[in-house]
Amino acid sequence: MRGLDALAVLNRRDGATVSEVAAEIRLPRTTAYRILETLCEAGYVFRDQADERYRLTIMVRTLSDGFDDEAWVSELARPVLDDLCREIVWPVSIATLSGQSMVLRETTDHRSPLAVERHSAGLRVPLLASAAGRVYLAFCSGAQRDALVDILARSQREEDALARNREELARILNEVRVQGYATTLRARRVSDEVSLAVPVNLEDHGLACLSVRFAASAVPMKLALERLLPRLRDAAQRIRAGFLGQPAGSPPPGSGV
Repeated sequence: MRGLDALAVLNRRDGATVSEVAAEIRLPRTTAYRILETLCEAGYVFRDQADERYRLTIMVRTLSDGFDDEAWVSELARPVLDDLCREIVWPVSIATLSGQSMVLRETTDHRSPLAVERHSAGLRVPLLASAAGRVYLAFCSGAQRDALVDILARSQREEDALARNREELARILNEVRVQGYATTLRARRVSDEVSLAVPVNLEDHGLACLSVRFAASAVPMKLALERLLPRLRDAAQRIRAGFLGQPAGSPPPGSGV
């Protein structure tokens, strides 16, 4: 644990002295020195002879080679989704991009008494016809968005037809960016179902999308935006903060989530 703490200190700084590491992880200087020298022997740290500061080596990258952005969903998102579902009762889910569609990585459908149609993790939903997909496209990088839309424009599937109307799609995605959320309406026999989604963003790319589904007849849109949207955004921020190792209340850089 102390070795990991020392690596975390070096990762936050452009190198650090033994005294600086010792002060930050609250250990005696001699103990911090032994930890840093052990990390040097393991190849993860080196001592710069120019200023006697310890710095990370490229070997630290190997610690994350087996990790991808979806690996954190079960650990970080599930308890947040469970808390949100208990609070609002309606089913909530988190989805990430997979190829040309969004995939549900975790959902509370089977724990929500208000979920009429119960979805399971692994379900794929279309990018352009889902609230999660539209949020992802609105907040991902321009290069990724253009590449995805080009692929979808060549598709013959009905749910991808919007990709061939670039002007209308640009208008929709711009509206999503301005609002900070997306909605879609699905016709059902008993009551139409609305999906409301917000992004879970990092500084340089979209991480995931958080969604809630509810009956249009039970929750008017105005009420959903007043009561459900703030809670959805708060949950998205908690997931983002957990991914970045920040306190849950830390505001994201820039704006929004």
